[in-house]
Amino acid sequence: MLLTMTTTHRPATDLGHLLHKHPDRAQSFTTSSGVAHVFYPKATDEECTVALLLEVDPVALVRGPGSTLTQYVNDRPYAAGSLLTVALGSVFRTAMNGRSDRYPELARTAIPLVVRVPAVPHRLAQRLFAPLGWDVAITGHGESRYGDVTLTGTLKVSDALRHLYVLLPVLDGGKHYWVAADEVDKLLKAGDGWLAAHPDKELITTRYLARKRPLVVSALERLADVDEVEPEELDNALAEPKISLAAQRKDAVIGVLKDVRAKRVLDLGCGGGALLRALVQEPEFTEICGVDVSAKALQEAARKLRLDRVPDGVRERITLRQSALTYADAALAGYDAAVLMEVVEHVDPSRLPALEHSVFVVAKPRTVLVTTPNVEYNPLFDTLPEGQPRHSDHRFEWTRAEFAQWAGGVAARRGYEVRYLPIGPEDAERGAPTQMAVFTSKDVN
Repeated sequence: MLLTMTTTHRPATDLGHLLHKHPDRAQSFTTSSGVAHVFYPKATDEECTVALLLEVDPVALVRGPGSTLTQYVNDRPYAAGSLLTVALGSVFRTAMNGRSDRYPELARTAIPLVVRVPAVPHRLAQRLFAPLGWDVAITGHGESRYGDVTLTGTLKVSDALRHLYVLLPVLDGGKHYWVAADEVDKLLKAGDGWLAAHPDKELITTRYLARKRPLVVSALERLADVDEVEPEELDNALAEPKISLAAQRKDAVIGVLKDVRAKRVLDLGCGGGALLRALVQEPEFTEICGVDVSAKALQEAARKLRLDRVPDGVRERITLRQSALTYADAALAGYDAAVLMEVVEHVDPSRLPALEHSVFVVAKPRTVLVTTPNVEYNPLFDTLPEGQPRHSDHRFEWTRAEFAQWAGGVAARRGYEVRYLPIGPEDAERGAPTQMAVFTSKDVN
């Protein structure tokens, strides 16, 4: 893996003094993460570039003490992340601390810098580096989560190194070693003077500390002291979501079903029965039918519902039926409501007209509820690689406009009215993570 830093501050070769590495010599250092080579591809008074090249043995990495890796073939030796920052901190430790006995004034001076990292997970690069004064340019590598990131700014060399030390593993979202309490001290030392004021300090802290809640709490408490954050604001930042998005979806669906006074409910594409288990807890739903094309999924639903052990009164309310949603099934007609919760995105687009016919023409319930991911919200999930759907089986994911276009067309063709409800925390620009369409038949008196 490679990282370069360039300056045009004249004489540019003074960069060697700041880094304590002479431009005329290539040097190699054995670090805990591999062999680090420092050399200068260009060194003139007008422009000077230093390169840090880290060579990692993948086999030794997997076998090493404290390694969290379980396979020899992985991206750790090639993608910039915690391995590179270990080398960065080892090779340039004095520079990172801002010390230069020969040029103390220059060490305290912001100079023009260009940092390039050719292979790094780049989805959060703009969000994390821009508030620190960097202009961020990204060249993607096809559909890969990795990209070529170039940072341009006027900063102290020590600040630039500390930004990289903290944020490269944050971009990567993982570490190659066990994260212990001393990582909090490392984070706060490298983040001194900038992390407390960063608008995404909670995100940075959480990802840097591998989502270990006690360490995150400790770090944010200490940052709060620096930043004089009110205690209640800190509590809000640390609070776990009280209800998961999956639970919010089920609650929203059940709320609408109750509002429309549905008694007999179809769960179309019921899978392992997550919604069925919630529906059966509500006595007003007197007849519940779970439908799925997969016999294995229906067996799992029956097991989780404990149909072999529940009282007869409960068992009589539930029916499981194997059927494909893209084929007409007259047995599904006559229900008050049908729910397709996170189902349509699993259907090939060419088969959506068939699904429309089977649900809205053949089954034709009074109310139809359809929930599906809002793809516009995806960039706000910090663990979801850019451009990747939320599930590997999703055939597509719609924007809010695309969902409204499809749902509006169905409603117009099939004699329904439709309204839209957001599910989950709403972002001002991107909307909510889940979108729901509520179709109501115009034939209802």
